[in-house]
Amino acid sequence: MQQYSQPHPRFSVLSGSSLSSAEHLSPTTSSTRFSLPSAPSINTAIGTPKPGPRPNIYDRNINKTRTSEVSASALTFLFSEVVQYTQKRVSGINDLERRLNTLGYRVGTRVLELMVWRAESSSKAPKREIRFLPALMAIHTQVWRAVFGRPADAIEKSVENEDEYMIIDNDPPIERHISVPRDMNQLSCSSFTAGIVEAVLDGLGLPARVTAHHTPTQQFSSRTTILIKLDKSVLEREEILK
Repeated sequence: MQQYSQPHPRFSVLSGSSLSSAEHLSPTTSSTRFSLPSAPSINTAIGTPKPGPRPNIYDRNINKTRTSEVSASALTFLFSEVVQYTQKRVSGINDLERRLNTLGYRVGTRVLELMVWRAESSSKAPKREIRFLPALMAIHTQVWRAVFGRPADAIEKSVENEDEYMIIDNDPPIERHISVPRDMNQLSCSSFTAGIVEAVLDGLGLPARVTAHHTPTQQFSSRTTILIKLDKSVLEREEILK
């Protein structure tokens, strides 16, 4: 006597029927308990919606993203990965700060380009700063707000050297969740920010050497000073324009 395998549990409702296993699975076979209607044919060649073209980021209006915000946690995570990636490929603190400065310089050139484009597109008579102090104020407010969402805390001028100016940030957003080891306590990850400032100054025709220094206080443990040392040509031009 030929034996058949036990039916699938999903078809156990037909186990008491006298139908064969082939008839159990046949969509055209009817029983007193239920019947399976024949499935209609589906034409996949006609009426299938084709996926439209994906939106291109270069087609977006740049002015519409002027007030958009970036997640602070995403920015912090990205910068942390950048620091860790760079740290594995350097030989010391100075080399690490130099590379962070170089990365920030590349960002600064694009920030200046975007800000100039927006100013020219939104104003009938766009103005370009050629004096140092107005440019420094623009960096303190506009550049800081464009990159970090808020202006810097203060601007100071060196008492000892007339070619040195400082931008103070009491709580740098990119350093809020970075823990510096004790053996690297001289490291300032805000060298990335210093590179942005240096690129903006160079783009405005105000060459300078910009560095970042960790200057904590009792109230602000992560306080950072962005030191700007102007080129001699900038001081000479400022004297002429007075």
